[in-house]
Amino acid sequence: MAQEVSEYLSQNPRVAAWVEALRCDGETDKHWRHRREFLLRNAGDLAPAAGGAASANQEEAADAGSGTRNRQLQQLISFSMAWANHVFLGCRYPQKVMDKILSMAEGIKVTDAPIHTTRDELVAKKG
Repeated sequence: MAQEVSEYLSQNPRVAAWVEALRCDGETDKHWRHRREFLLRNAGDLAPAAGGAASANQEEAADAGSGTRNRQLQQLISFSMAWANHVFLGCRYPQKVMDKILSMAEGIKVTDAPIHTTRDELVAKKG
């Protein structure tokens, strides 16, 4: 899938520039590669139109809904970070958040993620 994402971005420079602007300072290439895929899979209308420039009507509509779009984008970025933190750092979140981010990440293959043991798993082993 990573190859497909790279190919898509090479063919859509506006989308590539948009998603690249969402990368955090200090984010490793490995984390970014997977979080970028998460963002692209879930961006929907938040990403710029692939291919050509947006029409005047699309730009007017985007301006009119910019407050809502901004909130949706911030939520998407937050979900992507929560998902990456869960996968790569072992962080846990309230069940409702975990259900949401895991459903949003369906189909993303992370083959090199570390394996984490929770406190509850450690306690259960001692028992």
